[in-house]
Amino acid sequence: MPSFITRMIRPFQTSTKMGLTPESATQSTNVETVEGTEKCIVAAGCFWGVEHAYRKAFTGRGLIDARVGYCGGASKNPSYQAVCSGRTGHAEALLVTFDPEKVTYNQLVEFFYKMHDPTTKNRQGMDSGSQYRSAIFTTSPQQEILAKEITAKVQEQWWKKGTISTEIAPMAEWYDAEDYHQKYLAKTPHGYECPSHFVRKFPDLV
Repeated sequence: MPSFITRMIRPFQTSTKMGLTPESATQSTNVETVEGTEKCIVAAGCFWGVEHAYRKAFTGRGLIDARVGYCGGASKNPSYQAVCSGRTGHAEALLVTFDPEKVTYNQLVEFFYKMHDPTTKNRQGMDSGSQYRSAIFTTSPQQEILAKEITAKVQEQWWKKGTISTEIAPMAEWYDAEDYHQKYLAKTPHGYECPSHFVRKFPDLV
């Protein structure tokens, strides 16, 4: 059923820490960076389409891994059902592990602003709620500086007709989403894709 309604009729499960069973799941610590890699965490609406877009654009071009999950909320070990309620404060998010020798953090953030609409607060397409907000969760002070600099340029040069609502905040805790969400569109080719998820043809930032 290629509709946003399909997002609400799947069985609900508990989010897990990478490498743990649901019964033993606790807050994730998998944002620790392996030598020679970096992390980029973004939220841009339904995480199925966000992951699919990044894998399509950066596989073979510096993307090492991409995991969907929950970030930016207050409750511990949230389930998909709880996040969908909008009461946990979490956003559906994507954690990208990348090789900075092949792709830069700047390139990943610029792509983020091309593949979704950052001017629709708490909404992408028909998906509405704080869990679908536009956000960049930074893992270092340097990332925060870069994210804010790029956002200012994007507002001035790309999204002139609207006001960017993207939240930029330090990453607090990351929770992997349930296994059935990982690589969802690769496993379900005709699954739901948010209509706001497509790559805009913007000029290079100056």
